[in-house]
Amino acid sequence: MILNENKLYSSALQIDIINFLSKLNSMELYESEHTKFMRELFAKHPEWIEKQKEARALWWDKKVDQKAQQALKEAKVAPRSYAYFDWFEKD
Repeated sequence: MILNENKLYSSALQIDIINFLSKLNSMELYESEHTKFMRELFAKHPEWIEKQKEARALWWDKKVDQKAQQALKEAKVAPRSYAYFDWFEKD
């Protein structure tokens, strides 16, 4: 009887594992509506891919000047303790 219960437990566990793996597989295959829309849009207009890359380069793909960043960091002034009342600051 115990052996049969273990087999039942074993088969229930196997079913749980199979259900988990099927859900995991479906999650990996999930694609949002926005992603589908963008794929279809770029499939219809492949020339827009280059325009998208050029637009991205305008704002995001920049080389950072480390010396200028360091100079900005060093020139930073500490904020006042309480900006709304000048009289609150102690000299």
